[in-house]
Amino acid sequence: MEDFKNPSGTSLLVPSVQELAKENISEVPPRYIQSQHEGLVLTKIDNILEIPIIDMHRLLSLEFGSSELTKLHLACKDWGFFQLVNHGISSCLVEKVKLEIQEFFKLPMSEKKKFWQSSEHMEGFGQAFVVSEEQKLDWADMFYMTTLPKHSRMPHLFPQLPLPLRDTLELYSEEIKNIAMAIVSNIGKALKIEEIRELFEEGIQMMRMNYYPPCPQPEKVIGLTNHSDPVGVTILLQLNDVEGLQIKKDGMWVTVNPLPNAFIVNIGDMLEIITNGIYRSIEHRAIVNNEKERLSIATFCSPKHDSILGPMESLISKQTPALFTKIGVKEYFTNLFARKLEGKSYIDLMRI
Repeated sequence: MEDFKNPSGTSLLVPSVQELAKENISEVPPRYIQSQHEGLVLTKIDNILEIPIIDMHRLLSLEFGSSELTKLHLACKDWGFFQLVNHGISSCLVEKVKLEIQEFFKLPMSEKKKFWQSSEHMEGFGQAFVVSEEQKLDWADMFYMTTLPKHSRMPHLFPQLPLPLRDTLELYSEEIKNIAMAIVSNIGKALKIEEIRELFEEGIQMMRMNYYPPCPQPEKVIGLTNHSDPVGVTILLQLNDVEGLQIKKDGMWVTVNPLPNAFIVNIGDMLEIITNGIYRSIEHRAIVNNEKERLSIATFCSPKHDSILGPMESLISKQTPALFTKIGVKEYFTNLFARKLEGKSYIDLMRI
């Protein structure tokens, strides 16, 4: 086995927002104020738009497979987002994940310190993509780690997680991998690119748990800056009943109402590159409120570390030339973690 260099880079260390919120402050410190998002909460859009719903059970069935595949294709093409229902993961496991992650964020700071980011690695508790001391910060804490392949896990993180969370996440990680592979395989079917499955087969999986504390001035901060996910596919589980995820659709921000026992799935930049722009990654963000905390866990699935990322050959023709340059997955991640994640700025660099 090659000497595996962990795909995640570094991020500057910042204070815990969760600890800050416990101090009952009435005003937000200047470093979190992001005036470009002012008035964000007040202009919450009436939801005329709802993201598509894909039924995994139907997708895998002989009877409804082809009509559900058409729905999946349109969801990926027109929205880049969908809710996945009847996914086959037991509600019992999903509930365990929800409860145990909430408990994990309640650990005292003395315990959390063991899992904190260091100046060498972005993984652990902290914030991601902080590249300068002047940079404005999101109103959130995260816990971030590589989960698959197993040999790429950082020895002080996943293997040291408290029980029962460690066992629960082990199971969850495998189940999500199966779902991701089913989605990728069906995308391959829809676009007639069967070889896409191989790219993701022993792929990289990372998890990011997000904790958005209540904020005294929610209209002045952002929970998660608008961005498109730089990965292949993201599978998000909302951990409590507080809305906050918004996606950009036709220039408007649409609030997502998570369905009970559903996953919110979105197309990442890597899939936009692989499908040569047929499917597009969509900008999204998280907003916060002044009353309740919000928690979620995003699982990111990407092609394997030693593969080449580029548009699938069968999708390139005289009429549809390649829109993106080719790059090694390893190099892609190295470049990614060296910059601030904002909008679609990273994938824009790879356009021809």
